[in-house]
Amino acid sequence: MTFRYALCFALLCPLAVAAPCATGQPQDGSALIQIEKTWARSLEQRDVATLGCILADEFEDAGPDGMVTNRATTLAKAAAPRSAHHELSELTTHVYGDAGYIRGLATAADPQGKVLARVRFTDLYVYRDGRWQCVAGQESLLSDRK
Repeated sequence: MTFRYALCFALLCPLAVAAPCATGQPQDGSALIQIEKTWARSLEQRDVATLGCILADEFEDAGPDGMVTNRATTLAKAAAPRSAHHELSELTTHVYGDAGYIRGLATAADPQGKVLARVRFTDLYVYRDGRWQCVAGQESLLSDRK
């Protein structure tokens, strides 16, 4: 499985850097919310180039399984086919100068609307080169209990 992700990344990595990333983003919480929505959309559309602009080179993510993945692995996974729709809710942001974070709830559903997973997430951003870049993320899988 790791080889498959590495191969996908090797083939798609040039796409992640082919177009320049947009700059001039507002340095506020509304920009972080928009970026998270773009992130979710990029996963649904397997848009590795857009996700590549969001993730900093040093990005690391602690997933709900406890595994830590880097930017390359995250981009490779994003290239894999998936049919889930990601709905974001309960989004809160905090910005401290050139740093900020967003916390929210991501609900993944299949094409028929059946909920596949609910994940509480926190993503940490730094503002550099005129744009927000995600440097770290963490997800916790929520149980079905209400």
